[in-house]
Formats: sequence, C-alpha cells, structure tokens
Amino acid sequence: MPTPPTRRTVLGVMAAAAAAPSTLALSSPASASSPAAARTGAAALPGGGDLGPNVLIFDPSTPNIQGTLDQIFRQQESAQFGNGRYQLLFKPGTYNNINAQIGFYTSISGLGLSPDDTTFNGDVTVDAGWFNGNATQNFWRSAENLALSPVNGTNRWAVAQAAPFRRMHIKGGLNLAPAGYGWASGGYIADSRIDGTVGPYSQQQWYTRDSSVGGWTNAVWNMTFSGVEGAPGQGFPNPPYTTLNNTPISREKPFLYLDGANFRVFLPELRTNARGTTWGNGTPRGTSLPLTQFYVAKPGVSAATLNEALAQGLNLLFTPGIYHVDRPVRVERANTVVLGLGYATLVPDNGATAMKVADVDGVRLAGFLIDAGTVNSTTLLEIGPQGTSTDHSANPTTVQDVFIRIGGAGPGKATTSMVVNSRHTIIDHTWVWRADHGQGVGWETNRADYGIVVNGDDVLATGLFVEHFNKYDVQWNGQRGRTIFFQNEKAYDAPNQAAIQNGGTRGYAAYKVADHVSTHEGWGLGSYCYYNVDPSIRQAHGFAAPAVAGVKFHGLLVVSLSGNGQYDHVINAIGSPTSGTTTVPSTVVSFP
Repeated sequence: MPTPPTRRTVLGVMAAAAAAPSTLALSSPASASSPAAARTGAAALPGGGDLGPNVLIFDPSTPNIQGTLDQIFRQQESAQFGNGRYQLLFKPGTYNNINAQIGFYTSISGLGLSPDDTTFNGDVTVDAGWFNGNATQNFWRSAENLALSPVNGTNRWAVAQAAPFRRMHIKGGLNLAPAGYGWASGGYIADSRIDGTVGPYSQQQWYTRDSSVGGWTNAVWNMTFSGVEGAPGQGFPNPPYTTLNNTPISREKPFLYLDGANFRVFLPELRTNARGTTWGNGTPRGTSLPLTQFYVAKPGVSAATLNEALAQGLNLLFTPGIYHVDRPVRVERANTVVLGLGYATLVPDNGATAMKVADVDGVRLAGFLIDAGTVNSTTLLEIGPQGTSTDHSANPTTVQDVFIRIGGAGPGKATTSMVVNSRHTIIDHTWVWRADHGQGVGWETNRADYGIVVNGDDVLATGLFVEHFNKYDVQWNGQRGRTIFFQNEKAYDAPNQAAIQNGGTRGYAAYKVADHVSTHEGWGLGSYCYYNVDPSIRQAHGFAAPAVAGVKFHGLLVVSLSGNGQYDHVINAIGSPTSGTTTVPSTVVSFP
C-alpha cells in the first residue's frame, strides 16, 4: 500500500485557472421532446424543448463518438475554473471501443431506466496526467446510469470532491487511484454495483452508499460504508472501516431517461433501512415526469423568468452553462424538482441568495453548482425559512450533488453557504468549499464564516464534504441530526493563531454540535489541518459536542498534514494530540 498521502496544496503547485469557451464547434442535437412554443404577450411559459448545444446525445450509430469525446476532454481536462459545461447522454444500446475520459464540469449518463440498458465495452476514465499524477484536484465531474465492461478488466475513476459515481454497473473492478498511485482525495459512490474489487489504494477517504461490491482492498484514513453489500466489516481505526449495514433513510437522485422518443425525469422512491441498489431486480421503484412539465432553462435566462416558471407549476431543468441571478430562485411548491445537467452553475449578483426553498414537502434539488458572487451574500442556499417545525418525515426535501464554492473561479463571499431549516431534509452528497487555490483567494478576499448551518430537526447527511471556512465548517443546531461520513479541512490560510481564536478556545471546530442539543449521531468523520501560512497554529479539537448520553459519534479522526498546525484533541478534550510531520491520524473510536 502506498505511503498515506498528504493533501493537494502540500505540493505547492496549483493548476492554472484556464478559462474554456462555453461551447464546442459541434452540431447541436435535437431534443427528444416536442419543441418549445414561442411565448407571446402574457402566454404561459412553455415546458420542454431543446436541451441546447452543450447537451450531446449519442446512439450506437453516431459517427466518430470517440473523436467527439476526445475533443471535449482536451478542452476540459485542465479547465478547473473555466466556463465550459457539458452533459454527455447515451441512448440505450451497446457501444464498443469507447474510452470516455471525463474532465472538469463534464457529466456522462445513460438514458435507460437501468444502467444495464446502456453498455460500454470500454471505460469511463478519470486520471491525473494533467496534474502530474496528483488526483487531489479532480473535482466537478460525474458518471451515472451506465454499465461498463472495462477493456483491461478494471475501470479507473481517480477523483476528488464533487465527483459522484451513481447508478453505475462495473462488470469488473474499479480503481480509485491515479496511474502511479499518486495522491488522491475523494469520493462518493451510490446505487452502484461493482462486480469485481474496488481498489482505493492512495485514496485518503471514501463514502459508499446503498451499493454492491465484489471486494474492497485497502484503506488509508477513512472508508465509510452504509447499506453496501460486500462491504468490509467494521474495523476502525485499524483498518479504518466504518460500516453500517443499512442507510436509515435514502432516496436516489432524479435522472433523465428516454421513454420511446421522449425525455422523462425519473423520481426514485424513498427507502428506509436501505441496502443494495435500487435497480438490481429490474425497473427501479418510483414515479416519473415528462420533460414538458419542466422549464428547460438556458444561460441568460433571468431569475424573474425562472420564478415565473416555478409559480406557473413547472419544474426546472438547468442545461449546462453559467446563470447569473439577481434575486433568489424561489422554490415554493411541494414536490418541485430542480435538476441540473453538466454542472449548471448559479452565480448570485449583488449579494443575493441564489436559491430559497419554502417549508414544503418533497422538493428535490440535484446536480448543480452555486458559485458565490463578488458582493457578500448572507446565504447562498436556504432550505426552509427560519423557525419552521413542520413534519416532513413522509416526504422529505433532498439536496443531492448540489455543490457550493466561494472563490477559486474569482472573488466570492458569503457569510453562510447553506442553511437547512426544514425538518427531515436529506443532504446526500455535497461539497461546500471555500477555495484554497485559484483566483480571488485570501483570508478576507473570499471570506466565508460558515459552511453549513443546520437548524432543522431530524436532518440526515450522507456524504458531507465541507472545507476551509473561516469559522465553523458545520454548525449543527437541530435535534436528532445524523451524519454518515464527513470530510473536512480547516482553512489553510489563517494568518496567525489570533485570527481563528474562538473566545477561550483555540480555533473553531470543523463540526460543532450546539450545546443545547440532546440527541445527535455521526459515523466516519474526519478533519485535517494544513496551516501553511503559520504552521505554529494549534487547533483545540476537530469536533465539539455536548457530553451527554444522546450525542454519539463513531469513528472520529484528526490529521495534521506534514505538521503544518496541530490538533490538541479529537473531540472536546478527548483524544491524543497530533504531532510531528507523519500525517498519522489521532482517532476516537466512540464518543462519549
């Protein structure tokens, strides 16, 4: 097994923020739904329509598929903060001799109801040649709803944060490390079946949910499983496996599929005590909506028009691109679906909140990125109004593959990135990131005090990645909250000890459970520090929580990366301090 790696900026090398053009010189595919009608006067906004030039649709007879995939990859391979956004859609059928290399802001998906409807005799590949074999910056890309028979028997998916692997069937093995086993920092798998063995190798941490694996080879710091058939048994801290037999509540991400010649969006049903995939025994359970019930948004549309479409009763489908909004997109109707393709990106202007969700049942937010604007936003995403207490247990709101970024693509500020007020909300895979590299980065330049604040009761997070905030990365105020897997780094760029002083406490915890909370539980949580501006900084602890019987944690760790800063404890005053430069975790198996 390779030596445990350190994290991305330890190299001291950052990729150039190359801005890519927003479109390729490729023919625009026609949508499979009926074309949108022209709006005249006070006529209603149309549903459905063409998906735009950056959604590329293939069938097995499409000429030069490999050439098109290679062209997109060349453009997106190193465009970490570029403007290009692409969704690659493959109609059901068999595709031979394919190697789809997936770069930044590129999503690849099959259009069947089952992954096995769309089969590649080939690979969907992520590697790290663009960054000298270091995969720790392979962000913002995804694969979904495909079956792969890898050419050499093993598919390579060497990713970092915000790179979900959903509804995939690998007829062979899966390698999560880059060629040469360089550094890697991912990642997330859900609703997938890997017939062979998963080899994480140099991956520092990983979360796998409601899937099936033929085997799992090793672990570095934190490998967490819930509802995974074939997962390794509980072993934390040696080996560092945290394993739950079931996921208490889950509902898979909505996805686009073809019903004959027409697009529909499938809405998987809610599961309790889930284990294994949703599609292994045939058609997945759930409902679907025709594309004609969605307003198909294109870059340049105003927030006022988006809100008009929502008020009219339409759902939203964001096609790939960048959307500036001068006011919140307001999701106020129960069961509304907001689905993004190809990392569609919302940028709030003039300090607006990008999106606000009312306290209603069953909203589904999925598959888009929110990028903070240059004027400070109080919040970027709000789920429910403050003070709400409505019971949504039968039909919760889900937030899935919704990513938030402050800085990196340019200066951005937000006091709090995501606020969750509605009860029973499920946060299923998010990366909330105050940028540590790129453009517009500095302790005050991309100031963001809080990553996620949870005020609602009974909220569940499955796959929570939150990093680099000036104060608390996660502040949990609601009762009966649960988190399965948490990955965090404290802000690298704190100028000195005084800048992070929290009253009489050295630093703000990565994950803070409020003192009044009486019931909370977490499994598989890790926090790392890399205070490279002032390596003498000491962090009192990675986690802080009331020491009461109802507040429980399982499998906690803190790591000092190369000795740049140290933790005094793991949680509260419990757990050994980190020391030296060996990047060996300090662990707590259970709390209290």
